[in-house]
Amino acid sequence: MDASTPGPVFEDYEPAGACGCPGCADRRRTRLLPVRDGGHPAASGGARRALVAATAASVVFGGGAVAAAAPAPAPEGPGANRAADPGPPTEQGVQSGLHGAPGQPAGNGPGQLRSITRAEIINRAKTWVTAAVPYNMEAYWTDGYRQDCSGYVSMAWDLGTNEWTGSLAKFAVRITRDELQPGDILLFHNPANPNKGSHVVIFGGWTDYTHNYYTAYEQTPPGTRKQATPYAYWKNSANYVPYRYKGLAAGTSGGEPGTATGASADTGAESVPTAFPGVAQFGPGADNVHVTQLGQMLVKRGGARFYTEGPGPRWGSADLNATRAFQQAQGWTGAEADGIPGEATWALLVQGRGKDIPPAAAGPGPVTRPVPVSAPGPVARPAYPGPSWFRPGQDSWYVTQLGRQLVKKGFGRYYASGPGSRWGEADRRNVEAFQRAQGWSGAEADGYPGPETWRRLFA
Repeated sequence: MDASTPGPVFEDYEPAGACGCPGCADRRRTRLLPVRDGGHPAASGGARRALVAATAASVVFGGGAVAAAAPAPAPEGPGANRAADPGPPTEQGVQSGLHGAPGQPAGNGPGQLRSITRAEIINRAKTWVTAAVPYNMEAYWTDGYRQDCSGYVSMAWDLGTNEWTGSLAKFAVRITRDELQPGDILLFHNPANPNKGSHVVIFGGWTDYTHNYYTAYEQTPPGTRKQATPYAYWKNSANYVPYRYKGLAAGTSGGEPGTATGASADTGAESVPTAFPGVAQFGPGADNVHVTQLGQMLVKRGGARFYTEGPGPRWGSADLNATRAFQQAQGWTGAEADGIPGEATWALLVQGRGKDIPPAAAGPGPVTRPVPVSAPGPVARPAYPGPSWFRPGQDSWYVTQLGRQLVKKGFGRYYASGPGSRWGEADRRNVEAFQRAQGWSGAEADGYPGPETWRRLFA
């Protein structure tokens, strides 16, 4: 080499840059993300140093292919290098105005908070769920908000700017777990290393009275999702802090469809819509705020004795029986007292009219009529509620009722505790053991109770 020719400049080389394992390849992929509005200025320079070294080496050794020193990025997609629920990537976007079509500028900044109700926050969050907005830390949706977790909260709170986990707290006040209501957020910002674990989700309301699970709205690969989530999150749970938006409209209460807010029955009843939401909102499989509202109104009208827990958003036998008792208290019979609320039932409850549910001892004839000791089995056997109640994610009295009967029949060996109301693998295995004891096999002994399993179990 001519002495006048400047020699290559070598920088520190990271061994991981030449490693071809999926983990190192994935780290190189994330570190090489360009620093744009959606990137973060703190991105590691290690991968870039490795490329500089590789490029310099190619000059020294005759311009050999650089590709050997820089393996191709790991495959991307919903299933690439992901555990069962690893959470989102941890790179963070930066504060910026709105971008993308229609390319609108920032609408407001700190100190200019827009007033918004809880219902509006949840409804805005739902727009991305419905649209299945893809997760992308560098892309912007048509409304101008960045398609990552903090951009999603910025959109739901109508901030008019794209914030990041390090700035969202200045738009909010810190609250406690017991104060959480729909529209609040659970925020984990790691100031020591923002690119390690930082994330934020929107609290949609408690899923049941235990307050161990809540409905989370979040932006995470592959796209926006709404799902029941353990408090406070799947991982790094102790690091999440509850916050409430400073611009929340005064007097708004948590009314997110499909959740129990944890507030008192009076608070929940204040937000009950006057218009009947429709029969489709009630019955087996229903899981929404209208079921919670119905239960709270029924409790106030004398139906508390039907609820051993809740009321909650999942329709159960307590809702059915309390509704039927209220309908019978009005003197209705037959199809008019089937336990499913119609427009007339809803109107009486919302307006506080009609007769209250009487105590059990003074109930109408069908409730207090004695059952003969010699009554045949089918009269005493509970009706089969249908297969949909016995599936992963279901939480109802029917599951508890099934589990208790299995234990009574001697098929409860797989219960480490309980049985409880949430369907789990222990329930399925106990049902399977009972089915096999009947001589069944294959699809007939899959662990999911059908009408015949139910009939024999409660015979």
